[in-house]
Amino acid sequence: MIGLEMGRSTDARRAPHLAAVLLGTTILAGSPGVALAQGAATAPAPVAAPAVEAGETIQTIQVTGAERLEPQTVLSYIQLRVGQPYTKASGDAALKDLYATELFSDVQVSNDKGVVTIQVKENPVVNRIILEGNKRIKDDKILPEIKVSPRQIFTRSKIRADVARIIELYKRQGRYAATVEPKMVMLDQNRVDIVFEITEGDKSKVRQINIIGNEQFSDGELRGQMVTKQARFTRLFSSGTSYDPDRMAFDQQKLRQFYLTQGYADFRVVSAVAELTPDKKDFIITYVVEEGKRYKFGDVKVESQLRDFDGEKLAKNLALKKGDWYDAKLVEDTIESLNDTAGAFGYAFADVRPQYDRDKENLTMGLTFVIQEAPRVYVEKIDINGNTLTQDKVIRREFRLAEGDAFNSLQVKRSTNRIKSLGYFQEKFEVEQKPGTADDRIALEANVEEKPTGELQLSAGFSSLERFIFQASIRQRNFRGRGQTVGLSGSYSSYSKSVEASFVEPYLFDKNVSLGVDIYRRDYNSFNFANSSRNTTYEQSTTGFQIRAGVPLTEYLTAIARYTLNYDDVSLDRSTYYSINNNGEYACDPIRAGRYLCDAIGKRLSSILGGSLIYDNLDNRMRPTRGETVSVNFDLAGLGGDVNYYRLRGNAAKYWPLGKGFIFSIQGEGGLIKGWGGDDIRLTDRFYLGEPQIRGFGIRGVGPRVVRQYYTADSDGNYTVEGQDTDDALGGRYYYMSRAELEIPLGSGAREMGLRPSIFVDAGAVWAIKSPELNQCHAPDTTDPRGCFVGSRDNSGNQLYTQTAADGTQTTTTSATNTVTGGANDPIGSYNNFTERFLGNTWKPRVAVGFGVNWNSPFGPFRIDISKALLKYDGDRTKTFTFNVGTQF
Repeated sequence: MIGLEMGRSTDARRAPHLAAVLLGTTILAGSPGVALAQGAATAPAPVAAPAVEAGETIQTIQVTGAERLEPQTVLSYIQLRVGQPYTKASGDAALKDLYATELFSDVQVSNDKGVVTIQVKENPVVNRIILEGNKRIKDDKILPEIKVSPRQIFTRSKIRADVARIIELYKRQGRYAATVEPKMVMLDQNRVDIVFEITEGDKSKVRQINIIGNEQFSDGELRGQMVTKQARFTRLFSSGTSYDPDRMAFDQQKLRQFYLTQGYADFRVVSAVAELTPDKKDFIITYVVEEGKRYKFGDVKVESQLRDFDGEKLAKNLALKKGDWYDAKLVEDTIESLNDTAGAFGYAFADVRPQYDRDKENLTMGLTFVIQEAPRVYVEKIDINGNTLTQDKVIRREFRLAEGDAFNSLQVKRSTNRIKSLGYFQEKFEVEQKPGTADDRIALEANVEEKPTGELQLSAGFSSLERFIFQASIRQRNFRGRGQTVGLSGSYSSYSKSVEASFVEPYLFDKNVSLGVDIYRRDYNSFNFANSSRNTTYEQSTTGFQIRAGVPLTEYLTAIARYTLNYDDVSLDRSTYYSINNNGEYACDPIRAGRYLCDAIGKRLSSILGGSLIYDNLDNRMRPTRGETVSVNFDLAGLGGDVNYYRLRGNAAKYWPLGKGFIFSIQGEGGLIKGWGGDDIRLTDRFYLGEPQIRGFGIRGVGPRVVRQYYTADSDGNYTVEGQDTDDALGGRYYYMSRAELEIPLGSGAREMGLRPSIFVDAGAVWAIKSPELNQCHAPDTTDPRGCFVGSRDNSGNQLYTQTAADGTQTTTTSATNTVTGGANDPIGSYNNFTERFLGNTWKPRVAVGFGVNWNSPFGPFRIDISKALLKYDGDRTKTFTFNVGTQF
């Protein structure tokens, strides 16, 4: 008998106190094998057949206890037959055969004077599989690994195998302390519920990494090369602290690569052992290494069997030189460079093989790069696979090679980058090269994997620039699979509102000419600062459209022409900024609003003709990692309309991959705007800088501005600063800005979340406007109830004020305490006492440093920056913390 104790229950989860019995001893994740309780590891000891006389003939064979199986089916599993002699050995063989079927939990064989009785007890049928205690690995991950399933016959061997499979799943997650306790609950009709009680335990961390045999490099340096890290509090969320045998094998390769790049060509890992601590919570890993001697490069040669290549000339241009420390990575890069060079001349299958000449006495490593003979190759065909929506022509037109062209590896790389820049397919796309039907033929395959290109965004958020924001947009970047872009967007915030429709055709009439059209309406409420409060100043509404066309001049150079027509309406709050002037007209009051703002109000039509010249060889326009882009933009306003100016802008950016995921970039931008035909540049057409262009400064926080300071006058004529001021940014006619940024890689988990941290330095300035005629006022005068007028400047740049006395004489002064208060008969009422200063009109750079994080969050893009202004000037507004949620940045 197997001797299992069984209980009956209709619900294994609801009645744990019932007799659910253990099917085997608890199995540990760290155990080398599976241990079962005594009596479960082997079949029950068969009941010995009664001793009979040798050679007694079997008269009949009876089967009892079978319920699901027919007696003939049971007899088919054994060798006993009527008419044969029955012996003890044949009875034991029958027992073994029946237990081997795993259909029975108990079997007895008996013989009574030739009447053989086989009594069986069938194994139960599995009713259902129940998992308990599994939180880290869900049912849908475990159940497919379990071989026992409902309506199958229960067997112990299957249960043991399933326990081992579950344990293996937890091992893959680094949970070596996990245990699985299989139980079964007997039901009626010989059915059972199988319950796997799982204790997951914590992840088994790497407590310590020991390195023995290293003399040239410290343990810390070598651990830094490994993917596996020691568990420390600072790595609380790191996935690299979990033990993984595959990762451990990879770390051995990383150690070898590191030593080979440092010149230790004989380095080897003697042994690598991972020991599980007795509590099965942590691992201790020990590496024994043998560093060997350090080598330098010996003679470096190139032997070319290709007629177009001169080996001596190629050797002179190689990056590695005789006498340099040996570097295996440099050798690999040289092989790749030589292959690329051969590929650029049409040798697609050129084979570069390095031959090493190791001199252990002089510790030198001579190298000879042998370029094997290969035929020139031509493109036989270009196959495109996997595109279910995108039309073939959209992909084919990005290829820089056509069928029948001579092969060129540089053009293949360029084709790969252009297809990736479309943004329609997987990021790790590569054009594959395969042999053609002949030695001088090659087939190019673009195996694409399409990703969604339609975007529907509904976002609400909070921005430090515009406070509460609501944005909705719908865009299809690959409309009908033709590569066209169609979009409609709208936004609403406390200070801006906009709606815009756009269409872009990159290949008009299948020609290499792009066409784009934008139609928009934008409402913007400008504001200034009174201390930390925002006060709305002017409102600007712009309705217009832009049409543009682009033509590539070379592979990397594109010319774009555009025409823009804008209708602008700039207005001010009349109750705040208007008054009755000296002519008795109700008009914008320069004292209340400022001189430039009064000049800007009104309705104007701007007709702008522009053009751009763009150089772009970035590897990916969506997220570049290498390459540069340069553009020059020119706009001329005045071919019709009410505004006359010309504007010139230029910008450039360059990206470098620094290895290990680091990306460094520098960007620069600058421009100027000047009026013509007697027109001056209004406030709304100037350049402005600050957040977000230069982090570390507030919105429009850099450049020329007028700061108005308010005073209080007592009866004795003494003035006291009230501590409040207003700050009006005036913009400038010239500007420049630059940025240096280093993107820092994170672990794979952070990359999957879309986290991209960076450190940066921003600099820039905006300047070159005329000094405004500041509004300065003097103390109340009975003969001059308004007592306010406009001053000028002396040769030193000091503001001069003219005051009229009761006798009509005028005095010029530089006093900073001039104020004004309207009298009883003054139609404009009373002004607050104030003085004004003109600040920030300088080309000298403002500089800020900081760090930030981009996050492609589930609810929209998120950007946070913490920065510090290192260099600023009087009047500049700084800001340390900025963030943007729910809108583009």
